[in-house]
Amino acid sequence: MSENFGSSGQIQPLSVGNVVSAAVRLYRSHLKTYLKLAAIAHLWVIVPIYGWAKYAAISGLISRLAFRELIYQPESVQAASSHVNPRLWSFLRVGFQVGVSLLLVYLGLAIAGGILSALLVALLGGILGTAGVIVTTTLTIILMVIILLLGLTWFYSRWIVAEVPLAVEENINGGESVARSWELTKASVLRIQGVVLVAFFVTLPLVFVLNYIPSLFLIKLEPGTVIYGIVYFISVIGSLVGGVLIMPFWQALKAVLYLDLRTRREGLGLQLRQPPTQDFR
Repeated sequence: MSENFGSSGQIQPLSVGNVVSAAVRLYRSHLKTYLKLAAIAHLWVIVPIYGWAKYAAISGLISRLAFRELIYQPESVQAASSHVNPRLWSFLRVGFQVGVSLLLVYLGLAIAGGILSALLVALLGGILGTAGVIVTTTLTIILMVIILLLGLTWFYSRWIVAEVPLAVEENINGGESVARSWELTKASVLRIQGVVLVAFFVTLPLVFVLNYIPSLFLIKLEPGTVIYGIVYFISVIGSLVGGVLIMPFWQALKAVLYLDLRTRREGLGLQLRQPPTQDFR
């Protein structure tokens, strides 16, 4: 049964579990198409500037394809590309703007956390002595990690669908697309943070196996040796494969969130698509 987002009564947001479940099912039902696009996108990354723009545009393309499936108006890759490709540089602008913004947020939080930590260590250390300094330092490190995690996920949640309006809507540019994400998410940040956290744990095993484990082996190897070069090559390939596998899931997730946010805020009469053998509920 399809799930109606645009009922005449009060529009209820999808739960965290429903958003992630819908993204997983959508990803699985179009696995071949999405993985092919993701592989092409990652190959473009090696080309500076233009390749980065292509990567950003293909990311938006996957979200558009997913969104059109969700509203039961599927498009071919060629048809969707005809909308996305003319906005190539706008997608790069969105990626750059969000990336720089998150970097500035990180630096601001790190500086604020560092100042707070230094004050706490100085204050409590003077009161409790040497043992107090050790305990306070440990606690402030934990506090800084929590502040950084919550702060970054809060801002990321505000920009999580930044490229989707550009991929889906008409008459919109990169800056307006970022602003659109900020506007749509303003009443749903905590729920979106929950979605991001659950999605992170869903993909964590794959990331750990393909990205982290090979990198851990590099720590104990001597740079410049043959074995180091082999493990490094395996690490690069693993990271590439991991990126290709995970990217479509996140882009599908963004499409589900975007549909949910628009429907709740704007009362659109949209429905999740009902595939012949699958249920997005």
